[in-house]
Amino acid sequence: MTKTRDDDRLLRLSLVAVWLFTAIASLVELDGQSRRVLADAGIASPPWLVQSLIVGGAAADLAIGLALWLRPSRIVYLSAFVLMLAMTLVATVLQPSLWLHPLGPLLKNLPIAALLWHLYRRTTP
Repeated sequence: MTKTRDDDRLLRLSLVAVWLFTAIASLVELDGQSRRVLADAGIASPPWLVQSLIVGGAAADLAIGLALWLRPSRIVYLSAFVLMLAMTLVATVLQPSLWLHPLGPLLKNLPIAALLWHLYRRTTP
């Protein structure tokens, strides 16, 4: 493999880690931080809805993580970008203060978008 391909692979695998570990963390914290994030955004009931939102988000993260890992392609990079953008927009509407959070839960999406764009452009159609 060339150095450029190795670099792109490392970038892609870092994105795989973000999506897979986000899915796992969402489920591990199903009754903890995951619920608190939604409650802070004003979504605390009914319990089935809260759980469905968390599990659905984790399933989407898992699907993107696995697709990035096992079937990287332009459509996967585009799908990851669209999901990230949708989740960022929803989070911005529900809890805009996350943009000012010291750990940058939404701000981190800017470099993720740049990585996805880079990989999208470097992948042949």
